[in-house]
Amino acid sequence: MLNPPMSKRKPHPKARSRAKPEDSHAPRGAGRAAWIYGRHAALAALLNPNRAISRIVAAPGQADEVTAALRAKGAPPGRPAPETLDRRDIDALLPPGAVHQGLAVLAQPLDTPAVEDICAQVANTANALVLVLDQATDPHNVGAILRSAAAFGALAVIVQDRNAPEATGTLAKTASGALETVPLVVATNLSRALEQLQAGGFWCLGLDGEAQTLIGDADLSGRIALVLGAEGAGLRRLVKEHCDLLVRIPIQSAMESLNLSNAAAVALYEAARRRPVLPPGS
Repeated sequence: MLNPPMSKRKPHPKARSRAKPEDSHAPRGAGRAAWIYGRHAALAALLNPNRAISRIVAAPGQADEVTAALRAKGAPPGRPAPETLDRRDIDALLPPGAVHQGLAVLAQPLDTPAVEDICAQVANTANALVLVLDQATDPHNVGAILRSAAAFGALAVIVQDRNAPEATGTLAKTASGALETVPLVVATNLSRALEQLQAGGFWCLGLDGEAQTLIGDADLSGRIALVLGAEGAGLRRLVKEHCDLLVRIPIQSAMESLNLSNAAAVALYEAARRRPVLPPGS
């Protein structure tokens, strides 16, 4: 049986019509330039007009390719000319083990919206989708989730500031350009952030392996916030209590749980397939 339609949903008891503004802020590392590396991540940063770039380094034979790619795709004016460096010299600029594919850019952090900005953005929109990650600390997971969020049309990914990964380096490379299109919002208090989302008309669904309701049986219309916890620990008690409904992804009993980024991709797909389908390339 489907859950009640959005019009009949009861607001969460802790949601307030005038929720206290969340003390959201930019991801860790904000305020200082940092290297973004890997071909997809670096090119996406270079093509983003909201991203300030102070340096471009490329391996021999790639500088001309990068210049041609930026010209073909309409890069913002004022980008510095690529410097040709030996791969070992590029290695020396980056963290140990960074897989840069012969291209890296020194970039200023992006300005990111706060939770209340996301709510204001959808004030006149019937359908909207965001993700909330409770204690997700692995940059590979968060980067992969950003990539899925971009693929399935999520407006933002909200993370807790405690141990939040920096929005640079490994995260940006794993996101494969999605960091430039999906805001990574950092909130100090996730429970308060959920209250804000609820006051903004979002129905908060927490993913929990012990939930009675399958995600496929839940009403995923309207404004939806998918709330996922860290692997192993899952959602913390207060975060779980602030969700309007707990749902689970049906998996075989032989496997206890899914990887966080895989669970997010499944949940995003389930929500996206209920919504209007956009034509390719739109």
